[in-house]
Amino acid sequence: MRSHISEAMRAVVGRLAEWRVSFPVNESDIRRWAIATYYPSPPPREYLDAEFAEAERGGYVAPDEFNPFAWLLADHSVPLITPKHRDPDRVEKALGIRGPGLSVQLNGGTAATYGVPMRVGDVIRSELRVIGYRERAGRHGLMLFTLSEQVWTNQRGDHVRSEINTSIRY
Repeated sequence: MRSHISEAMRAVVGRLAEWRVSFPVNESDIRRWAIATYYPSPPPREYLDAEFAEAERGGYVAPDEFNPFAWLLADHSVPLITPKHRDPDRVEKALGIRGPGLSVQLNGGTAATYGVPMRVGDVIRSELRVIGYRERAGRHGLMLFTLSEQVWTNQRGDHVRSEINTSIRY
């Protein structure tokens, strides 16, 4: 079987593919996220009561899974919502190279690591890099596993969250 991994793909491993910046996190964002996350049960008091949040945690702190990019972006490197958003070669195209041209893409899993919590006023920057490619034979032929890392930092440069994502293409 012929490899899907080109020399150009090997050369971009570790290079910045995409970045985005959130608007400042606000109390309403945190409350809405908590309400949606815990529904149909009510969220913990720390997400609804400002005085309680201040006494317990020094103010509103977002749940670990909070996504400050869920509504709008303050700035970004590439359009994220386009007809080609689901293009399996999207990351390679963002890096300015040709992808392998495979038509099927599956989510192979995500592993997250959390740092400092997101607080009201934080502006989050996300950076996405391909950190590796590997292949394995499968029922549908040679499968390409792409590992990418998304790192979130706040305006002070503190690590907020990292995710290693695996996509499987064939």
